[in-house]
Amino acid sequence: MDYVKAFLVGGGLCLIGQILIDKTKLTPARILVSYVVAGVILGAVGLYPKLIEFAGAGASVPLTGFGSLLAKGVKEAVTEDGFLGVFTGGLKAASGGITAAIVAGLTASFLFKARDKS
Repeated sequence: MDYVKAFLVGGGLCLIGQILIDKTKLTPARILVSYVVAGVILGAVGLYPKLIEFAGAGASVPLTGFGSLLAKGVKEAVTEDGFLGVFTGGLKAASGGITAAIVAGLTASFLFKARDKS
C-alpha cells in the first residue's frame, strides 16, 4: 500500500506540472521554481511533513520535497543558531542532495559529449 500512496501523490504532483506546461504559458523553469516555493511554504506551515509521512518518497523526492527540506532546515537552524540560521539552515539540510546532483552532473559531463540539437 505504501507504493500505491507514493505513486498516487508523486504522480499527482507530476500531473499538475504537466497540466501547467500544457495549459499555461509558464516556462518549465518557472514551474520548477514554483514547485520549490510551494514546498517551502507548505513545509513552513507544517502541511508538507504530514504529506511526506503519508506518501513517503512520493512526496519527498519531487521538487516540492526539496522546498520542504529547505524550510525544515531553516526552522531547525534558527532555533539553534538564531538569525544566522536563516542563511545556513537550508543549505545544511539539503547538502546531501545538492552534492549528489553536482556529482551526477559532473559524471554525466565526463561520460557524454554535448552537441547541438541541429
